Amino acid sequence: MSKDSTINRNKWLILFVLSSILITACTGFGGSGTEACDNGGALLQDDFAGTQSCGWAEYNKSGTVVAIEEGVLQISTSTPGQIFWTNPGRNFDDVILTVQARQTDGPNDNAYGVICRYQDEGNFYLFLISGDGYYMIGKYQTGQATIQYLTESNEFVFSEVINQGVATNQVRASCIGNELSLSVNGIPLATVTDPTFVSGDVGLGVSTFEPGTAVVQFDDFRALGP
Repeated sequence: MSKDSTINRNKWLILFVLSSILITACTGFGGSGTEACDNGGALLQDDFAGTQSCGWAEYNKSGTVVAIEEGVLQISTSTPGQIFWTNPGRNFDDVILTVQARQTDGPNDNAYGVICRYQDEGNFYLFLISGDGYYMIGKYQTGQATIQYLTESNEFVFSEVINQGVATNQVRASCIGNELSLSVNGIPLATVTDPTFVSGDVGLGVSTFEPGTAVVQFDDFRALGP
């Protein structure tokens, strides 16, 4: 990633609010089949195989499509600088999230990952990696249109442990007390502290920083107790 695109990330990763997404998500709360999503010792687990409904919002709006099909949850977006996400409509305090994330198409100057302690569309933590090998931990908070970086140097940080381009990465994020940690492919990358949010929903999100459509598939999502 060039220096210019680093600046672009810091300046343009802005919050995208779409009321119809929130309405769609609400219709899934506690819906039929959600009990099966709590089995196996997890607070929430979903292999997106279509045999259960865990409440994830699916939509097609503003150049972004979120859909569960062929055994994955896929998010594709062609709107540079904005992050789009989906939530299952749950509430957890201390939680560990794991998911298999695979970029399948689009520019490598992107961002994708998981969300925890989601209060509403303007308040949550997020843990992101990119197709060109960068990562960050950050948050959105009411009154701030752009992301607040919690990782070092207030920007995305490069790591060789992130598989770049069309590739799969195992993402693990923990939100325990005031401590927020990110690991990728079994390697710890960052731990920060922040007291702002103590509980909330979880989620999956994708953004692109360049023209083109970023496509990321998520599989084997698990929310575990600490």
